[in-house]
Amino acid sequence: MKTIPYWIETAGAFPDRSGKPLTEDTDLVVIGAGLTGLSTALHSARKGARVTLVEKGQIGSGASARNGGMANLGFTIGVSQAIRRYGLERAREIYNSYGEAVDTVERLVNDESIDCQFSRVGRLGVASRPAHFESKKAQQRDLAKYFGHETTLIGKSELRSEIGSDAYHGGLLDPFSAALHVGRFVRGMAEACERSGVEIHERNAAIGVRRTATGRYEVSTERGVIRAGQVMMATDAYTDKNFPWLRRQQVCLGSFIIVTEPLGEELARDIIPKARLIVDSNQVCHYFRLTPDNRLLFGGRARFAPSDPTSDKKSGQVLFREMCAIFPQLARTKVEYVWGGSVGFAMDRIVHAGQTEDGVYYSMGYAGHGVQMATHMGQVMAEVMDGHPEVSPVRDLAPPRIPLYNGTAWFLPFAGAYYKTLDRIR
Repeated sequence: MKTIPYWIETAGAFPDRSGKPLTEDTDLVVIGAGLTGLSTALHSARKGARVTLVEKGQIGSGASARNGGMANLGFTIGVSQAIRRYGLERAREIYNSYGEAVDTVERLVNDESIDCQFSRVGRLGVASRPAHFESKKAQQRDLAKYFGHETTLIGKSELRSEIGSDAYHGGLLDPFSAALHVGRFVRGMAEACERSGVEIHERNAAIGVRRTATGRYEVSTERGVIRAGQVMMATDAYTDKNFPWLRRQQVCLGSFIIVTEPLGEELARDIIPKARLIVDSNQVCHYFRLTPDNRLLFGGRARFAPSDPTSDKKSGQVLFREMCAIFPQLARTKVEYVWGGSVGFAMDRIVHAGQTEDGVYYSMGYAGHGVQMATHMGQVMAEVMDGHPEVSPVRDLAPPRIPLYNGTAWFLPFAGAYYKTLDRIR
């Protein structure tokens, strides 16, 4: 099994953007060249700002090309919970932003002519237990009643038209969610940034930010200091110990993915006939889809452990067994790719964006919705930094403090055991 993301290897060659001389003075420094950073840089440059983008690895080497390639509507908390927490109008605004985010991705794909096979194939949330299907019924009712969002409920007897498995007890279909080749999308966003004048510096980690007496900033990097009027942190789950405040605001969970060999048209359409994006209802959930070349991509939190080549391969073995339990017809199928990555969660499982005490901007905590929300929040933060804070759907929502947490998630094995137990008994 290759331990490189399928999306990166099949995206085509990425140019080397390292080793270039740094501009010493600019309007905006963006730290992190994933989708948050690329989108922030692009939209700020379109407004006329001089933008320097620094990345400690390669473009998209973090979560932005390590995900399932799904741009799904809907957030990760229930409708009733959101209304209790924020009130109906604010909950509706936040929920709608997740739909607007998919529109943002589609608009960028079209405006910048990014060949990433974007398609509104729809997301099917499948019920792992009969009781979960009852929850799907309530979810459908609440989405229509409070948010005006129409979905389709599919009973167990009709589910075979959507998935070639008897493992589930029905599902809820949202037709507006989209699939895309995220490696190609990331590459296309970087090219769009450069066409707009953004300077991109790879393999040049930011190691500190200091606000000077003049109110401007000095961003220290491995290759020198950049002075700027504004700084945007776009590192999400890959925020390192040089920025402890942001690191403490979210918990980073591992997520792992395998991709099979090409299945052929007949077998691919047997397992997912309509090429939906599928997510199950377990606490420790699985998500899967067909790739553009008819492989099965199958992901989940196979192990509550950090990603590294050894851990990734162990996780790949777990995911293969779980994949075959759902699709026995794949028992003899080879797995060609396995990889892992980190997903950032705030305690309330909502995106957070704003400014630190010294005025540095940030956006983080996408909780598994980063393809669309990172892209969208980059656009939002470009507006915020241009003097329009009211456009942010999460304005004034500070991330809740995580008790006894210093940025190292020592409690994850215990949390993992707890949620796996819930999946067995509920």
